[in-house]
Amino acid sequence: MSGPPGLEVRPVRPEEHEAAGALVIAAYEALPGAHLSGGYAAVLADVARRAHEAVVLVAVDGGDLLGCATYVPDRSSPWAELLDEGEAGLRMLAVRPSAQGRGVGRTLLDACVDRARAEGRRALMLHTTPWMTVAHRLYEHAGFTRLPERDWTPEPDVPLLAYRLALR
Repeated sequence: MSGPPGLEVRPVRPEEHEAAGALVIAAYEALPGAHLSGGYAAVLADVARRAHEAVVLVAVDGGDLLGCATYVPDRSSPWAELLDEGEAGLRMLAVRPSAQGRGVGRTLLDACVDRARAEGRRALMLHTTPWMTVAHRLYEHAGFTRLPERDWTPEPDVPLLAYRLALR
């Protein structure tokens, strides 16, 4: 699927780390729920670390940063959440609140799916909170299926729901 006209998805640049972190926090703050508990806001803001230990992709229109996602190539990454052998992961997909509903999230999701396929992964795995209902629809529309047996709760008030897309 091609994204909105003018939208480019590419790896984040060092000079964008701070802005990308602020974008992710703004997107998460706009949601209900306790997903910023336990110091998670600082983790979300640390794009420099994620870019060093995984792949951080951004969606840019002109010079305008609209979205961000962390692609986890395999379970050896410190960003892997319950990945099985041969699976890649997707974490922290976020779209600037003012840009939501324009296909930015789907374009970032598609870029991660394409990357996982190109790397020969057998599936792309992610976790999301129960209150991220718009994201659930995005994942289901893209072909992801719910895997309740791989749900988990990293913080007492933050249950995570597992979704998986088989790639081969």
